[in-house]
Amino acid sequence: MNKSVVKGLVIAGAAGLTLGFAGAAIAQRDPAYAAARSAGQIGEQRDGYLGVVGSQSADVRAMVRDINNKRRALYTSKAASLNSTIDEYAFTTGCRLILETSPGEKYQGLDGSWKTRGSGAPERDPKCP
Repeated sequence: MNKSVVKGLVIAGAAGLTLGFAGAAIAQRDPAYAAARSAGQIGEQRDGYLGVVGSQSADVRAMVRDINNKRRALYTSKAASLNSTIDEYAFTTGCRLILETSPGEKYQGLDGSWKTRGSGAPERDPKCP
């Protein structure tokens, strides 16, 4: 693993709490987010962004776009303050967000396909902390 990826992993680990609270706040404020997540319409991607699973309504796609815009703004701010790149910060946060999925929720597997979280640990990139 190269030095910049390790640095990004450490940075995102420290800042992961911020996004975790932000993610929880979004879910509490928006019942549509929680419903789409539990229905398997959306899932966590390896790059730290939310993804649309399959063909979904314009409302679901717009919600994902809005959440991803908010994530990108947070990643940009945090990466700059921690002297990391946005991609490093987003990747490491994606590692954590996939780990935090609940059984039955969707996440992106190593091959790029959508997986459904079972009772065990999700499949994660070997570069994840």
